[in-house]
Order: sequence, then C-alpha cells, then structure tokens
Amino acid sequence: MPLSVTDPEVERLTEELARRHGISKTEVIRQALRHEAARETPVQQEQHSDYVESVLAFTRALRAKGAPENGLPVTKEWRDSLYE
Repeated sequence: MPLSVTDPEVERLTEELARRHGISKTEVIRQALRHEAARETPVQQEQHSDYVESVLAFTRALRAKGAPENGLPVTKEWRDSLYE
C-alpha cells in the first residue's frame, strides 16, 4: 500500500533532507526508517517482548482470579450502588 504523507512538517523535512543529500524523498524515508530500526538493539527488543509477556501474564492471572464467568451480571442498579 502506498504511503501518503499529509503532515506539512514531515513533507518539509523530507524535502530538505532530499535536497541536502541529493537523494529522492523515498530514499530519505527509507534511510530514516532503517536508521530508526537499527537503533533498537536486540536487548531493547527482548526487553519489550519481556514487558509485553509480563503484562499479558498479569492480565491472564487477574482474569482467572476474578472468574468473570462466575460473577454477577453488571446492572445499572449495581453500578448506581457504587456511588451511594
């Protein structure tokens, strides 16, 4: 799918870098994306993955502890009772 840039600042920066480096705007974007992808080290990728897994484990444990399928239905009356 083609990329469509509608942000004026992004367009301006892309044109400026293309002019300065004598390359196309497509190449500016390609290089910027490659640079950004390379900045994320394998350790950072692993930490991100570990964080996501810990959040998922927490939500699974919370759901199992709460056992929503065994709980009472949430009704308007019950919600209103929270504010009494």
